[in-house]
Amino acid sequence: MSEQEERELRPEVTEARRVVVKVGSSSLTTAAGGLDADRVDALVDVLAGPQDREIVLVSSGAIAAGLAPLGLPGRPRDLARQQAAASVGQGLLVARYTASFARYGRRVGQVLLTSDDTSRRGHYRNAYRTLDQLLAMGVVPVVNENDTVATDEIRFGDNDRLAALVAHLVRADLLILLSDVDGLYDGDPSTPGTRLIPEVRGPKDLAEVSIGSVGSAGVGTGGMVTKVDAARIAAGAGIPVVLTSASRAAAALAGRATGTYFHPTGRRSANRLLWLAHASAPQGALILDDGAVEAVVKRRTSLLPAGVERVEGDFSAGDPVELRDRTGTPVARGLVNFDAREIPPLLGRSTRELARELGPAYEREIVHRDDLVLLH
Repeated sequence: MSEQEERELRPEVTEARRVVVKVGSSSLTTAAGGLDADRVDALVDVLAGPQDREIVLVSSGAIAAGLAPLGLPGRPRDLARQQAAASVGQGLLVARYTASFARYGRRVGQVLLTSDDTSRRGHYRNAYRTLDQLLAMGVVPVVNENDTVATDEIRFGDNDRLAALVAHLVRADLLILLSDVDGLYDGDPSTPGTRLIPEVRGPKDLAEVSIGSVGSAGVGTGGMVTKVDAARIAAGAGIPVVLTSASRAAAALAGRATGTYFHPTGRRSANRLLWLAHASAPQGALILDDGAVEAVVKRRTSLLPAGVERVEGDFSAGDPVELRDRTGTPVARGLVNFDAREIPPLLGRSTRELARELGPAYEREIVHRDDLVLLH
């Protein structure tokens, strides 16, 4: 490598030791469905090489891999058949990775996640410990959504957002998003005159960028929108991101100036509340009075029964709910400590009063501040 090439390397990339790599369905399968063994092997050739790095692979492709074996002409629209395809395809996908990584003496481990696994405190710790232990044992975790049982999560953004949140979960040094496009362009890449955006340092760099909404291969669910959203999430959590094509994965991992590089915009944190903000699906809502909104948003306090005016939806204790002001605007999201049917008799009353009347179990918050994240 020449001196000039060394100067052009991205130091945050070359120094990264724990790397999350996300690959999309279109980079692993044919448009008709079914895994492309050559494409999988080409990706593994890149990932299995650097032994001084810990690699977490977030891989789409389970649903796409299950299409051909089930005789489906394309990705089905109904949830039941999507889940069936995922069930068949997930085994094929992991088997293919297992065989491909074995050529290098590397083992893989399958990790299937849903948002519920990581927004709850205990589940979040368990997910981190599992992934951290796999990496410590030299195993390459292959992460995917648990599409066979997921409902809302199955439309999670083609795993792009999942990859950003996994990078945060495992405290990665770098996230690489691999696609069928070699980076972020200021318009449709197929239109003459559009240009590649080599670096993004913040929202201003994206202000006038036209981002498409769908992928081109017809086997995934994500497009450039989900990839840019994922890059924003990771960069906001202090993790640099490279967005490029699967064919340029080696150059991206080597730190060469390929694709689009998203500079970190926030600070690193081990806080699971990033998952609560970006991955959970609210099961209901609590309407707050003005005083409670100010306490939660400005003073970062827990939400007490006295500040809740109304309950919407049917949820259980431990579910994520939205906290809204009187106009209906969401201001926060949190894990609720009561079932929806338990809350109406508590509204407008102090915890001390409730404890005297109903017992010590009711001297607790509706949503504890440790289980609460602001949305704005």
